[in-house]
Amino acid sequence: MKVYLDDERETPAGWTRVYWPDEAIELLRTGQVTELSLDHDLGDDNRGTGYDVVTWIEEQVATNNFVPPKIKVHSANISARQKME
Repeated sequence: MKVYLDDERETPAGWTRVYWPDEAIELLRTGQVTELSLDHDLGDDNRGTGYDVVTWIEEQVATNNFVPPKIKVHSANISARQKME
């Protein structure tokens, strides 16, 4: 499964759209995600950002031998994109 986290852009064909970090993480927990494309700014920082997904993945790799999917960052926020990459 390909997962696309974004609040505004059109979802690419063949991708599953999610709007919030907790939705992306829920799908990542299934082990079925093969590709992940992340935006940073999602319209409500209280609900999280794409960076929250990155930090969750980092923690899972370190503590649970999680194998991350292929990850792309498509955020227009340059400084946040660099931090996430």
